[in-house]
Amino acid sequence: MPLTRGKIIGHDSERLAFVFILLNGDEPVECRISDAAMDELIGVKGTENSARQAQFLAHRDAIEQVASDLYDEKPAVKGAVLRIFTKHVHPTA
Repeated sequence: MPLTRGKIIGHDSERLAFVFILLNGDEPVECRISDAAMDELIGVKGTENSARQAQFLAHRDAIEQVASDLYDEKPAVKGAVLRIFTKHVHPTA
């Protein structure tokens, strides 16, 4: 079952990842996409941390689709963070 859109948490500069929430029914699923994975997905390199939210918003559908597909691929552990790394994405450019 595909996850549905939740809310944006924002960029975590300590972990170099963008954090967002998707929903599995009423259950929130915390998702993180690494900065490198986001850049790889859209075919850029070295995006500034201050531009991450705009980058996420511009490519939100593709990022959320990757997260939903990963969630469907492996058994979900309640409360676990779904992490997206470069190995999980394929450039769209």
